[in-house]
Amino acid sequence: MTSSPVVARTGTAHRPAGTLSLAQARRVALRAQGLDRPRAERRGPATMRHLQQVVDRVGLLQIDSVNVAARAHLMPTFSRVGPYDPALLARASGTAPRRLVETWAHEASYVPPETYALLGWRRRAYREHAWGVIRDVPLRHSPLVDDVLAMIAEDGPLTASEVHARVEGPQPRDRTEWGWNWTAAKRVLEYLFFTGQVASARRNAQFERCYDLVERVLPAHVLAAPEPDDDDALRELLRIAARAHGVATERCLLDYFRLRGPRAKGLVADLVEEGTLVPVAVAGWDRPAYLHAAADLPRRATGRALLSPFDPLVFERRRLEELFGLRYRIEIYVPEAQRVHGYYVLPFLRGEQVAALVDLKADRRAGVLRVHAAHLPDAVGGARGAGDGTPAEVARDLAAELRLMAGWLALDDVVVGDRGGLPRGTLAPDLASALAAG
Repeated sequence: MTSSPVVARTGTAHRPAGTLSLAQARRVALRAQGLDRPRAERRGPATMRHLQQVVDRVGLLQIDSVNVAARAHLMPTFSRVGPYDPALLARASGTAPRRLVETWAHEASYVPPETYALLGWRRRAYREHAWGVIRDVPLRHSPLVDDVLAMIAEDGPLTASEVHARVEGPQPRDRTEWGWNWTAAKRVLEYLFFTGQVASARRNAQFERCYDLVERVLPAHVLAAPEPDDDDALRELLRIAARAHGVATERCLLDYFRLRGPRAKGLVADLVEEGTLVPVAVAGWDRPAYLHAAADLPRRATGRALLSPFDPLVFERRRLEELFGLRYRIEIYVPEAQRVHGYYVLPFLRGEQVAALVDLKADRRAGVLRVHAAHLPDAVGGARGAGDGTPAEVARDLAAELRLMAGWLALDDVVVGDRGGLPRGTLAPDLASALAAG
């Protein structure tokens, strides 16, 4: 593909076309995710409008139960807005009319109710998309399905433990099969949830889903709207993914909502034909790329943020490696002696680079945010470049971000050191010095 010049626009950004350098692709991606500039200053606390702006940009908030530092679905808003009251998200997802509902999107995710309606094809085709312990429920627990649904209709919202107590009594869980040792009641509830017969009305203090009938959870306007044709729904999901990426490969676009198969791939061409996507070449990428037609190219990226391992910017690991030259894996399930960076490691975005990786734990009993390890990431593929900063400069900016996070989590201090108090990682000494000088 021949190179086309970047077309100037008003303001601080340009619209790229034709061929992008790797640095340009990074800046496009950061602008699309709202991470290219420092957080806007505000005089008061963050509001529901700030949360809505993040959701409108990223399209979904992935849910994960790990609570070592902060729950995954809470972090993207903090990364983009700064400290905010998590009760905003609880209200958006647990109080009518809901702005967010749970469903299987990328993985388990909060999405706008309108996006929930776009995923009906997956709920209907659960035999193709659900894993065994859910897919087999109609065969193994058929009598229980109607009983649980009737119970929810009568007394919902109910948690899985409440339903289990009613239908199974104090029986021990079956620990012979994979499935997080789910009880029969939990399996039935997850089947009903996956297939869209029940929904999550809210999460309780223990982060358990409280299941209720869909018609008592979704807003009235979504329930009243006709369900879109499957192809129309897939196209719209791809549009959301394209807008959230800015620039992406086909794999990235499909992965955002876990779309697969030739049907979904063929619809990428539809978005090119309608003008939503513009084919571009990205320097160093060995795959075709697509630019969202409304994407902006900032002249530079100056934002700073700690990112959850499940942040939309980083959850597609090959994209992360191609954009930022960072080979990053979550190591929760890796034996401790074999971990490279740590148990629950957050990338630290500084300008155009992922400048550090920090293994964090919120020690709520001691009132401190513990940095078990802090690493300068190894570059791969030549993606990192000018503007990385010296270790001391990275440590200074990281220290400020860690203090901000600690304050958000109501922790009094940031402490560098592993369980034995020793600093681990190539950046740990500089970070300890930066915190001490703060």
